[in-house]
Amino acid sequence: MPDLGEGLTDAEIVTWRVAVGDTVALNQVIAEVETEKAVVELPSPFAGTVTALLAEAGSTVQVGSPIIEIETAGNGGEADAVTSDDQVEAEEKVPTLVGYGPSEAAVSRRRHRRGRASTGASGAAAGSGGAAEAAVKAAAARPLAKPPVRYMARVKGVDLADVVGTGPDGVITREDVQEQADRQGAAVVGAGAGAKGAPDGVGRETRTPVKGVRKHTAEAMVRSAFSAPQVTEFVTVDVTPMVELVEDLRANRVFAGVKVTPLTVIAKAVLLGLEENPSLNSSWDEKDQEIVTKHYVNLGIACATDRGLVVPNVKDASRLKLRELAVSLELLTATAREGRTTPADLRGGTFTITNIGVFGVDGGTPIVNPGEAAILCVGQVRRQPWEHGDEIALRHVLTLSLSFDHRLVDGREGSLFLAGVARMLADPTYLLALS
Repeated sequence: MPDLGEGLTDAEIVTWRVAVGDTVALNQVIAEVETEKAVVELPSPFAGTVTALLAEAGSTVQVGSPIIEIETAGNGGEADAVTSDDQVEAEEKVPTLVGYGPSEAAVSRRRHRRGRASTGASGAAAGSGGAAEAAVKAAAARPLAKPPVRYMARVKGVDLADVVGTGPDGVITREDVQEQADRQGAAVVGAGAGAKGAPDGVGRETRTPVKGVRKHTAEAMVRSAFSAPQVTEFVTVDVTPMVELVEDLRANRVFAGVKVTPLTVIAKAVLLGLEENPSLNSSWDEKDQEIVTKHYVNLGIACATDRGLVVPNVKDASRLKLRELAVSLELLTATAREGRTTPADLRGGTFTITNIGVFGVDGGTPIVNPGEAAILCVGQVRRQPWEHGDEIALRHVLTLSLSFDHRLVDGREGSLFLAGVARMLADPTYLLALS
């Protein structure tokens, strides 16, 4: 298992893309692995023939542990076990994650070392080969499903072997997993009703290992909540002009083919607000006791996925025009929902927006992401009676909630930022002038 960066020490093998006997090319994707942050594709650092898979799909593997053996051309039938450094000296190390194999000199030296140790290693190789063959057979029999669907099945306690796939070529879909989960739930309820005197807890609980994205999120939120003094402020505003603007943009030929939503306009207002209130785009350096103000904005968007909450960010979002921002947001959220967010997309965020309005919720008290100064929570846009023009009328109303680290942001700064964003949504004239 190669070093996937970000200080990660292990990863789960979600699915193998190859089997024993397959011929692989350099940089060909051989597996999908899930870290605490994302599902990433693992490229092969060698070209050759797969002779063994040394870890089963679904297992968690430590960085540096062998996961696959590949017989390369001209190595006399010996297989290369792919590890983080394959016990090669420091000068021979290569970044296997990006698919670069070792130099010919390194391969030659490795073969020489293996030749000297071949007698002692033969028995161990035979044992691992047998286990690998069994793992390959088990992998071949696995039902067809994408990584997000497999994760959903694990969370809901569904055995994919019991599910009939309705997707192309029999691929199991999210809907298939949900239907099976509903059937299992009904069966458990029925069994519980008819089983008098059954021990408490039998068939009534599901235990799910905390790992991957959910583990990372839990650790990050606990670290943030108990290390930074956080304050939350609220403002409720008439955003009828913003709603009308969104409708106008959707009808504008300049935005043809682009998904424009209220979040698009809110994100632009946030970016303009950060220009006027830079303290909300900063971080706290505990080691040097310094406040680091960022002169760029990597705008994070919290996305609820089958794998848990992920917060990919739009790099240098403040440089984007309104149409470019809409395109970036659409791509970012679609990629997250499909489980294709890369670690690079999750790194370096400077400010986050979380949209709970899509769930029909009006407001909340979000927790600031570690390394950031603030997070804006967007509630649902609701039609309700509101004072307008000295009369009561039905208007589109929205509640915004801003949580911020009080070490970095004073109450005045946080209030000015929140009020400024609300003002731009109530009257997007200023926003359009700078877009």
